[in-house]
Amino acid sequence: MSDTQAPASDDRHPFDALVQLMETLRAEGGCAWDRAQTLDSLKAYALEECYEVLDAIDSGDPKEHCEELGDLLLQVIFQAQIQREAGAFDAYEVCRKITHKMVRRHPHVFAGETADTAAGAHASWEKMKARERREDPAREQQSVLSGVPRAMPSLLRALRISEKASAQGFDWSTAHEVLPKIREEMGELEEALEARDEPMLRHEVGDLLFAVANLARHLDINPEEALRQANDRFTNRFQHVEQRVLEDGQKMTDLGLDTLEQRWEEAKVALAADEATRRSLHSDPDSA
Repeated sequence: MSDTQAPASDDRHPFDALVQLMETLRAEGGCAWDRAQTLDSLKAYALEECYEVLDAIDSGDPKEHCEELGDLLLQVIFQAQIQREAGAFDAYEVCRKITHKMVRRHPHVFAGETADTAAGAHASWEKMKARERREDPAREQQSVLSGVPRAMPSLLRALRISEKASAQGFDWSTAHEVLPKIREEMGELEEALEARDEPMLRHEVGDLLFAVANLARHLDINPEEALRQANDRFTNRFQHVEQRVLEDGQKMTDLGLDTLEQRWEEAKVALAADEATRRSLHSDPDSA
């Protein structure tokens, strides 16, 4: 049995207890798996936990949301502990830096400036970021797009890139002005399809998706979230069709497209009715 024992219950701040727990797990006599992890090996876990937090938000279950936020926080503490062991920084420095940044980026709250609307507050935030860039010679030489991580989901990255370009005045004025660009990209995609030019098809599909992301931004819609919801709708409808076909003793591959389209429309109606019922029960629990 290891000499390392679980921390005793005490009056420590919960954050301190978590930091010290991770230190114990990474220490000699701690957990072999935790000790074997590196920053590179943890990247996939950090990303996975972010997505699980999003799923928990969609579930509407506060208990699940709390648990998933804890898992995400653990990834932050885990990485900070590895950096502490390397002599770089620790979890407390992470907290200090983000606290200082948030105070600095909110002069309309902490420095006597005013911003009465969300748009005004965002403008104040961007103004402070621009000032920070001017005061840091290394950052001032960087492109305004350099801070958008390449590892982001591509649709979300398109949104962030276009937001930063827009802040520099490189943008359409309204959502209606984006529509001709989408039509243009559709035309170029059709030309590539007619030419059967595979590299150009990939190019034009990408341009079309980027234009749609811009349209979503002008409509105040997060394209990543919109696509995630569309994926969920498709999955629910497809699984509904699968289940009905199975109940009829058939296989989807044996049915023609016309029959599947009919089943698809039936699924849309049935699931819409189910969703309406759930919303009604949620708004009026006594009706159950």
